[in-house]
Amino acid sequence: MDLVVVNATVTDADGHFVPGLRKEDFVVREDGRPQTVTTFSHDRVPVSLGLALDTSVSMRGEKMSAAREALERLLKELLGRDDEVFLYCFSDEPVLVQPWTTPEALWRRSLGRISTGGLTALFDTTAEAVTLAKTGQHLKKALIVISDGNDTASQTSMVALRRQIQESEVLVYAIGLDASRTEGTPAGPGFPPKDPPRIPIPFPGPTGRFPRPTPPHPPRAPISPLDPSDGPVDAQALRMLTDDSGGRTEIIRSAKDLDRVTAGIADELSRQYFLGYRAPAGADGRWRAIDVRVEGRPELRVRARRGYYAIAGAADLAEAAGRR
Repeated sequence: MDLVVVNATVTDADGHFVPGLRKEDFVVREDGRPQTVTTFSHDRVPVSLGLALDTSVSMRGEKMSAAREALERLLKELLGRDDEVFLYCFSDEPVLVQPWTTPEALWRRSLGRISTGGLTALFDTTAEAVTLAKTGQHLKKALIVISDGNDTASQTSMVALRRQIQESEVLVYAIGLDASRTEGTPAGPGFPPKDPPRIPIPFPGPTGRFPRPTPPHPPRAPISPLDPSDGPVDAQALRMLTDDSGGRTEIIRSAKDLDRVTAGIADELSRQYFLGYRAPAGADGRWRAIDVRVEGRPELRVRARRGYYAIAGAADLAEAAGRR
């Protein structure tokens, strides 16, 4: 039978990671029935990590510079030598810039080749990246998607992509750079619209006539008529992709926050608890709900994958890792 892998992030009421928990502290249920945890670790384990970077035209300038700096720090300082990574860039379509390699090799070879332009094929790229992430050699597999807009070019539907993520054991993280707020202009619910510019009441000129009033400045044109994604990030859509996997979505307002958030995800990946149990039911293709809690500690929050599809022919991950 297959091993069901669960990476659990445990935090307290203040959002701080909780260390020092034991296997006996966790209660894992599948479809409401307690499961016996056969595999457990609280040490940092190697990660197979995919990176997917939005390179559409709206990411040019400061955003892309900040993204490069954040990824450089991630690859140079925050990942381990035994980790492996790959890099997708996407605009009109996904492009695999660098297949599986070491963090240092990716930093040295690929980041300087990134350029911007085009639309945003977010769903297509995530679908390809999840497929590649599943082939990683380590039991822990994750994907970080960085984008400043909504999908405008994909053939893959949200429903199909969400199902694909649920069928995988890949932790999916999304960093949404809200383009509507990066220039200091509030947007979305809770922010009242700005008052229109006031036109001063003119005084008569030397001829006794009133001069024609100067109209208010027209709104700033979008970055490109070919890039309708330059607007508020669809946080709900991103969370639909990330939350079932045990990952998370973080929306930021400034490109300067990319480094902080990327470092926070790397820190989280290194502090997670690794749990595994044998799938109790046959491979009938049905959804199996997973619930993970810390026994007797209701104040602690556990974030983990919400379930999986019992797919026929799924390989046992432990055996697959041992064959590599």
